[in-house]
Amino acid sequence: MNPVFLKLGPIELHYYGLMYAIAFYIGITLGKKIAKERNFDVELVENYAFVAIISGLIGGRLYYVLFNLPYYLRNPLEIPAVWHGGMAIHGGIIGGIIGTLIYAKIKKVNPLTLGDFAAGPFILGQAIGRIGNFMNGEVHGVPTFTPFSVIFNLKPKFYEWYSYYQNLDLVEKSKYKELVPWGVIFPESSPAGSEFPNLPLHPAMLYEMVLNLIGFFIIWFILRKKKNKAPGYMWWWYIIIYSINRIIISFFRVEDLMFFNFRAPHVISFILIAISIFFLKKDNKKIF
Repeated sequence: MNPVFLKLGPIELHYYGLMYAIAFYIGITLGKKIAKERNFDVELVENYAFVAIISGLIGGRLYYVLFNLPYYLRNPLEIPAVWHGGMAIHGGIIGGIIGTLIYAKIKKVNPLTLGDFAAGPFILGQAIGRIGNFMNGEVHGVPTFTPFSVIFNLKPKFYEWYSYYQNLDLVEKSKYKELVPWGVIFPESSPAGSEFPNLPLHPAMLYEMVLNLIGFFIIWFILRKKKNKAPGYMWWWYIIIYSINRIIISFFRVEDLMFFNFRAPHVISFILIAISIFFLKKDNKKIF
């Protein structure tokens, strides 16, 4: 497992950046396909894709930096180093929304229509991006022998339990068996491996990849074919589906951002789901 895909002399191509490039290309292709289906300006959608990805990347990075501000104040040169990892998807969504609103106002189009074009590409791009996280050994899960009673807790108790576990003798530790057979041992040079050397971890980033692929299937092959839906229908469903995925994955994540002793993704996801359901009911006779 190596974060570098290709090295030519001093030039390195990282999986993280490669996955973003692939996701961007596929996203533009899918967005243009929907535009053609709906007789919309394809060039406008193509330009919008650049705005969405740039504003999303900026938002995702700033959000992550703000929630880890002490570290980045000590290491300011790390702020632009996105190739080292450190992106927050909710920040990316917020940044993407801001970019969409500005672009829609300039082009005089409904921002929710642009959101519909972005829904499928966004969640598929997030799935592809998690491959980069896997190769970096980041956004990892807890050890696979962590009890489910510790994992599935709205107020995170993992570090409290793990401190208790580390002080046990070998006999007592042996009582905690791996709960799944697919735990991954990451290299010690990676964030996951340095925090949990030689321990099998839940590959949380791959769990999210699978859930996002399922979400893409629902959006692209089912919701996209719904007729007589108000602008924003696919967008609001994207927010709901991804938020549900994030709630599930956050239980397994060990390095989530926190908000008043709760996982920040849980708090934000519940709020986003409520907002999305409100607008779906408001603008459509039937939600599904």
